[in-house]
Amino acid sequence: MQLTAFTDYTLRTLIYLSVEEGRRATVPEIAAAYAIPENHLNKVVLLLGQAGDVVTLRGRGGGLRLGRPASEINIGAVVRRTEPGLALAPCMGSGTCVITPACGLKPVLAEALDAFLSVLDRYTLADLVAGSRGGLARLLGLPAPVG
Repeated sequence: MQLTAFTDYTLRTLIYLSVEEGRRATVPEIAAAYAIPENHLNKVVLLLGQAGDVVTLRGRGGGLRLGRPASEINIGAVVRRTEPGLALAPCMGSGTCVITPACGLKPVLAEALDAFLSVLDRYTLADLVAGSRGGLARLLGLPAPVG
């Protein structure tokens, strides 16, 4: 199983913004920190804004910041939004297989996917950065967080 680059960039963007909650960042700044394309991040930011996870501010001094506390952003919910067609095998999605009517694999894979998402549901964005804000800030080239 592998999450898409879109989900990866979404989680990285949220982590970046949570290192110092309230601090405004720009798409070019985040893209440079992770060495990823700005055009992909623009799509990520659009989805995050629609979900309320990020607030975008226009004009001088604008940028983006978390739209709610990191403790209220559930990782399982984020992954479900960014991976709407998440399936471990074609038979779980729109694909077909000649043995589907008699196969026991599909329910096993469905159970595995449920378990995977259940683990992600136990974590928030705050959990991902707890105890590592200083290290994350240093690796991302950000000022050390206060507090």
